[in-house]
Amino acid sequence: MTEAKRKKKSVLWSKMHMPHCEDFKQWCRRRLPILEWATHYNLKENLLPDAVSGIMLAVQQVTQGLAFAVLSSVHPVFGLYGSLFPAIIYAIFGMGRHVATGTFALTSLISANAVERLVPLNSQNLTTQSNTSVLGLSDFEMQRIGVAAAVSFLGGVIQVAMFVLQLGSATFLLTEPVISAMTTGAATHVVTSQVKYLLGMKMPYISGPLGFFYIYAYVFENIKSVQLEALLLSLLSIVVLVLVKELNEQFKRKIKIVLPVDLVLIIAASFTCYCTNMENTYGLEVVGHIPKGIPPPRAPPMNILSAVITEAFGVALVGYVASLALAQGSAKKFKYSVDDNQEFLAHGLSNVIPSFFFCIPSAAAMGRTAVLYSTGAKTQVACLISCIFILIVIYAIGPLLYWLPMCVLASIIVVGLKGMLIQFRDLKKYWNVDKIDWGIWVSTYIFTICFAANVGLLFGVVCTIAIVIGRFPRAKTLSIKNMKEMEFKVKTEMDDETLQQVKIISINNPLVFLNVKKFHADLMNIIQKENASNQPLDEISKCEQNTLLNSLSNGICNEEATQPCLNQKCSLILDCSGLTFSDYSGVSMLVEVYTDCKNKSVDVSLVHCTASLIKAMKYWGNLDSEKPIFFESVSAAISNIHLNKNLSKLSDHSEI
Repeated sequence: MTEAKRKKKSVLWSKMHMPHCEDFKQWCRRRLPILEWATHYNLKENLLPDAVSGIMLAVQQVTQGLAFAVLSSVHPVFGLYGSLFPAIIYAIFGMGRHVATGTFALTSLISANAVERLVPLNSQNLTTQSNTSVLGLSDFEMQRIGVAAAVSFLGGVIQVAMFVLQLGSATFLLTEPVISAMTTGAATHVVTSQVKYLLGMKMPYISGPLGFFYIYAYVFENIKSVQLEALLLSLLSIVVLVLVKELNEQFKRKIKIVLPVDLVLIIAASFTCYCTNMENTYGLEVVGHIPKGIPPPRAPPMNILSAVITEAFGVALVGYVASLALAQGSAKKFKYSVDDNQEFLAHGLSNVIPSFFFCIPSAAAMGRTAVLYSTGAKTQVACLISCIFILIVIYAIGPLLYWLPMCVLASIIVVGLKGMLIQFRDLKKYWNVDKIDWGIWVSTYIFTICFAANVGLLFGVVCTIAIVIGRFPRAKTLSIKNMKEMEFKVKTEMDDETLQQVKIISINNPLVFLNVKKFHADLMNIIQKENASNQPLDEISKCEQNTLLNSLSNGICNEEATQPCLNQKCSLILDCSGLTFSDYSGVSMLVEVYTDCKNKSVDVSLVHCTASLIKAMKYWGNLDSEKPIFFESVSAAISNIHLNKNLSKLSDHSEI
């Protein structure tokens, strides 16, 4: 009896503990995405493209690391560390397969505010000039990187705290126009900060509200102090960079490996400056000594965390928003998913851990992500391979960059921001799709250049919420129609087989950025579910459901809304009579739904659409011009489906 009890107890014990073990494994796979993709990594198919992408990415990481370290007002060598450690951490915790984390212009610019405020340049004379034991750098340089590392540490802690609070679900408030305007405005700030290097001018550090305008006022007041040699070298560098990159873009399909023009320019400029002794002959500012090796880790100065909290919040929000936009874009392009909350953890740890290795704040950059796209990278292995080459630069090649002119480095920064700056072209798109989004873009951009990126981001989010709250009360929440009349008309004119292939779904709320994800998920669930049993004819009215329920809420689809399409080809009718208005996100989602359904061989018809919606959809997407998709009524759409079916039958008979 005792033995039986013992066995029963052991069985119960195993049942209690087995789920916990499985839960832990599942938690590890969810929080360590590298465990998910590394186990399925195909060496034969993926290693070569990842290796090529890693080499090209290393070139970008090194050049941008040096440039963005200078932008962050610290010694250039710390930019190399900032290109190494965050990339390794993100490869372990991040979900974006084509996201290259490292130094970033916007976060560098934000951290520079704290560095220049707490360790200004004029304090260099007051600081002891003795070299420290860390890489032989001066106390002044170590104090500066200490401030930047503190900003990185606290910014990462804030991001991890947001992960713990599950604030990734609130990212729907960050609409595309707001992100586009904020990043464009911040890129404008970065270009402005490089003017002194492009012109070879000695200029005091200027920041704060309206600092953007004060910088240009100072430049025009001191225009006579422009260094002609630096200006000509800057113009030549920009022309070469833009021209070669455009040629690479034009011929990227014909050539497998693009020319690393950034690396070629750095080598050519450094060699020319060394041979002609431009530093002494023309007074051209150069990068200077870059020490070898990586110093032992050291904790950031915790006593200044309270002094950098403003910059830390800016780094946490701006860096995350810009990185998430790139991760979501790559996920959409290559058909995989990204957890918004997991990205908080990945970028938070990519800032916290590297801060102990003298790294400046990090985030994903558009230029590096574009390199991974163009070179055919498959996974984060490309980023890990790039880290190997960055280590080679740190331990061997770094000192050779002594003679690199600062104006060339500034030119690389400016050209690298091209992808952000050309977002001005989005203004035409927003004007044609939704003029309110156009107004949000312009106002967010103005606030960003007048104040700062984090202020512009906050203004854009608040402005967007206020406008949506103002528009929703005027929206018609529910449209009720007499389906019996339409059903009777259809029964008398159509055969049952046609009706069994039709899904009628009514959109009964405005379609805006708040509910587009829920709308897409509900609609795809209806289309993708399959059932072998036939749907009775009198059930067709049940196909019409609210996929978008109450305003400003997620809502739950009714069971009747998830009735499956048949295994045979289905037709989907979207009744837009309740769609009183839609913004840019809503229009793009409707076009995306149309494209997805078309790829799944599901015909889509839209009825009761407003003229503005039809115009916006035609402008936004390449809709099928051969088949009509907009109809005045549900009956007209069903008649068209029946006509197309008869035509297909006739064509089949003629082929036989």
